[in-house]
Amino acid sequence: MTAEVKGRKSRTTYWIKFAVRAVILALVAWGVWRTALKARGEFADKGVAWNELHWKWLGLAMLFYLVGMFPSCVFWWQTLRAMGQRPTFRETLRAFYVGHLGKYVPGKALVVVIRTTLIRSERVDTTVAATSVFVETLTLMAVGAVVAGGLLAALPRTQPGFILLALLLAVCAGLPTYPPLFRRAVRLLQVHRANPDIDRAIDGLNAKLMGLGWLLISVGFLCFGLSLWATAQAIPGAATIPTLNDLPLLTAAVALALVAGFLSLLPGGIGVRELVVIPLLQPQFGPVVAIISAVLLRVSWLAAELLFAGILYFAVRPQRASRLRE
Repeated sequence: MTAEVKGRKSRTTYWIKFAVRAVILALVAWGVWRTALKARGEFADKGVAWNELHWKWLGLAMLFYLVGMFPSCVFWWQTLRAMGQRPTFRETLRAFYVGHLGKYVPGKALVVVIRTTLIRSERVDTTVAATSVFVETLTLMAVGAVVAGGLLAALPRTQPGFILLALLLAVCAGLPTYPPLFRRAVRLLQVHRANPDIDRAIDGLNAKLMGLGWLLISVGFLCFGLSLWATAQAIPGAATIPTLNDLPLLTAAVALALVAGFLSLLPGGIGVRELVVIPLLQPQFGPVVAIISAVLLRVSWLAAELLFAGILYFAVRPQRASRLRE
């Protein structure tokens, strides 16, 4: 192959990658814009002005959310390593948080695309990376549903419908993460056609790995509950504000909302999360606190994701195999 032909192929590859990235960025921007518009409308309906909010509490809510996501990132990294891949933790951190922006696009498939694109290298196979994303995501959903169901069952005066919903979602998300079932599903889908080594990779998924994931992610959901608590503190002039004694209810509400929103396949679970959080909080804290907390939670999480993902995307660069051997 001549140098001229190689040069043309290289330029073609560059522009294809550029176009794909531009499309992904446009889709994410569209999803974020829709989320912001909906939040703005709900604030206007309740007569709450943005400049009256206690912003330091929203900053704390953002921090709790980012910390709550971190255990899932660690579990994804361990899953990749168990499947025979060798990403650095910095690469995994970058791909994980940036990839979360894909959930604001209908169908959620863009999460897999972004994460896989950012993590693949000479040390990480594309097919294995995509498979590992499903393992981490389904485990997150299963843990969230079980945490929500357990807490709601222990709380007094909980509506039975929400407990049943949590149990149903736990079964739907949890069964596929059972290692023998997951390995069988991957083989039935004939993923080995794309990667003949996938069978060996999924053999690394075992009960010890999944137990670690459940432990780590459970801690993450506690941080999500703290994020909702901090969010409620930002509401100006509310008569009844949640305290740390209400953390079990707040954790259950946000866990069930996150799972239901994900399984709805709507961009960012928009509307679905609020349909869970509001009726769970309203009996104890009133409609205004319940509605504004749900909306503020979405806004603070979105802002945290955009800010941290932007920092990681530009500040952390992937490492080449040659640099790792030095």
